Amino acid sequence: MCHAHRNLIGWSMLSPLAYHRKYSYGGGMLLFPTQFHMFNSLLLALVILLMSLLPRETVAEWYKDERAIMGTRIAVEFWDEDHHHAEQCAVRVFNEMHRIDALMSPYKPDSELSHINQQAAKGAIQISEEMFNLLKKSLSMSELSNGAFDITFSSVGYLYNYREGIKPTEEEIQQSLPNIDYHHVVLNEKTRSVRFTQPGVRIDLGGIAKGYAVDNGIAILVSCGIKGGLVTAGGDSRILGDRGNRPWMMGIRHPRKKDAVAVMLPLSNTAISTSGDYERFFIEDGKRYHHIISPRTGKSVTSTWSATVIGPDATTTDALSTTLFVLGPEAGLRLIESLSGIDAVIIDAHGQMYYSSGLAPPAAEAAQTGAGSPK
Repeated sequence: MCHAHRNLIGWSMLSPLAYHRKYSYGGGMLLFPTQFHMFNSLLLALVILLMSLLPRETVAEWYKDERAIMGTRIAVEFWDEDHHHAEQCAVRVFNEMHRIDALMSPYKPDSELSHINQQAAKGAIQISEEMFNLLKKSLSMSELSNGAFDITFSSVGYLYNYREGIKPTEEEIQQSLPNIDYHHVVLNEKTRSVRFTQPGVRIDLGGIAKGYAVDNGIAILVSCGIKGGLVTAGGDSRILGDRGNRPWMMGIRHPRKKDAVAVMLPLSNTAISTSGDYERFFIEDGKRYHHIISPRTGKSVTSTWSATVIGPDATTTDALSTTLFVLGPEAGLRLIESLSGIDAVIIDAHGQMYYSSGLAPPAAEAAQTGAGSPK
């Protein structure tokens, strides 16, 4: 098992973990899934050159649209020669996003999620099959991560207001902290119901619902007959096919440089999610308070700047990116290496980049920096 890390701040690097490879950093980096290394360095460079010379499709045939839904940017991009048909398909995707928002938003008092938060501590309540299945998936991710992913984080998380720069007092955190424990959420398959074991428990699906919505959006594109496209909700994206016989080039934002890209990934027919401390936050007395809460402390995680996960579906990558953000690079990559078909890139609070063994930098860059070939 071998991973690499790179410093995002400059040329100097801190000491690596024992089992990590080290590369110098001189700007945005390009990582390739290992299947791209079936060619030698010369042939890979030739393939990339030839791809760049291929004729590009007419821009008008790539339909693009975006809306503000679920408190974030929702975007669709796909190939469809019939513009009217493309518009209809995009509207269906956006309508689905609105439907999921109405169902799962903790900020809408009439949503099913709000109803659960209001009533589940009083006794078991029957819920929709859709909500039941997503809660079940959430709890399975909690088991997998030993509680690093926990939808009950909201038992403390709701006390923060990032727009207004409001945070709970230490006393308020300690008072509510015992309510953070996914074991407090009890599902009953036979009655399709949920109950909370004690008052004060609240749940929030913010770490998984957008990925779920993206998966549903892709399913709609498939039903429209679309062969190549992209659906994005905030930091969660899923790719359908490729982009005109070429992989989609997906960038991971630099956590401390808004318009800079830390990593580029050539991807096809996969999902990618990034959790970062730069979307919802405020800074007070030099300290950053952001929305990714540690279930253990009830406070913003300080060990990580961003965590990106690549996998087969966005529901899974969304939950895992949150998980890895909480776990940090060492424990996070151990978890990723135990999972099949999942890869990750983590940038820690020192600006160092770590990535799983399924990803590797181009051999040409490795040679340029004096680093060895990926193992």
